[in-house]
Amino acid sequence: MNLSVKLKHIMVLTGEPSGDLHAGHLVKEIKRLNQNIYFSGIGGKNLEHQGVDLFYNIENLSVMGLIEVIMQFKQIKQAFDLFKKKLEHNKPDLLILIDYPGFNLKAAKFAKKLYNIKILYYITPKVWAWNKSRLKKIKLYIDHAALILPFEEKIYKKANINATFVGNPLMDNYPENISKPFLPKDNLLKKKTLIIGLLPGSRKTEVNNLFAIMIKAAQQISKYLQTCNNQRVTFIISKADSIKKQHIEMILKKSGQPNLFKISDMPVKKIFIQSDLVIAASGTVTLEAALCCVPTMIIYKMSWITYHIAKQVVKIKYVGLANLIVNREVMPELLQDDASCEKISSKAIYMLDNLKYFENQLQMVRKMLGNKGASYRTARLAIKML
Repeated sequence: MNLSVKLKHIMVLTGEPSGDLHAGHLVKEIKRLNQNIYFSGIGGKNLEHQGVDLFYNIENLSVMGLIEVIMQFKQIKQAFDLFKKKLEHNKPDLLILIDYPGFNLKAAKFAKKLYNIKILYYITPKVWAWNKSRLKKIKLYIDHAALILPFEEKIYKKANINATFVGNPLMDNYPENISKPFLPKDNLLKKKTLIIGLLPGSRKTEVNNLFAIMIKAAQQISKYLQTCNNQRVTFIISKADSIKKQHIEMILKKSGQPNLFKISDMPVKKIFIQSDLVIAASGTVTLEAALCCVPTMIIYKMSWITYHIAKQVVKIKYVGLANLIVNREVMPELLQDDASCEKISSKAIYMLDNLKYFENQLQMVRKMLGNKGASYRTARLAIKML
């Protein structure tokens, strides 16, 4: 691209697949408002699809947990060093940070202190869960925060930080109510085949920690339904773009019952519409399930040391966003030692007997997230800051 033309320059930084997805939508909306902008940044296929000049791909950055981050330190440092060089040679007019707080807050400090760049933070750090000291950093280095959860606005206002609740970007992908008419229990159990979605995560560490347990739980569920109700069940495995199919197949091959499972790389929305029940790794995808009103169980496991450190610093009642938004457990959570194949299968069977109840509980989540258009409203904020 010929930068001698006086184009505005926006740099976008994100470090995970979900952030890359929302970043792609945001760049698209900014382009609709102003075509004379050059975009550079760190991201994945969604930003690349929007023509963003990527100087680092997020493939090696998407990890969670203290031990996991330490193991990826070399890649994270490499990405940050490239970021510093890019600022030196082509200072942007606006820096947009999306999620990925450990990296992005450090980037914000560097960019603000050395270059006094305007900074917009979209999908801000979860200060309501842990590390509230980050609010001080946000106030020092961030010019404006675009918030996606309704209860965050009060927190930022109290901290005297410039912030706007723009709505949740998932509402752009799920604007319609996709509530499915679940059959009563006695009719449901007469269905020829039940469908259960398995979502083991978008990070390799998550798949390694959770998928084998999911498979064993699925086999127990299948055995119970076949023995007690003469009922068949199919498990659809959602393969994230960041996970290689061969890795899923390698773990699945050890199960001994591969015919129970189907690997799918279709959008999770399509899996939700088909599924009677979903068992998912904790993450943004569980909020997407809530927007489809599909009964969902949240599970998660991490390294022992990461978990026990997290217990000391994370001060929230739930991990699921749907549960946090309505302040009660509308999606059952089985975490760490509770995420065993026995407990998962037992809870799944209970949920299958009470699908209508769990579906009704999820209706409230949509109402509290506002209207679609989060990407557009954030794009307007970005244009104003140029």
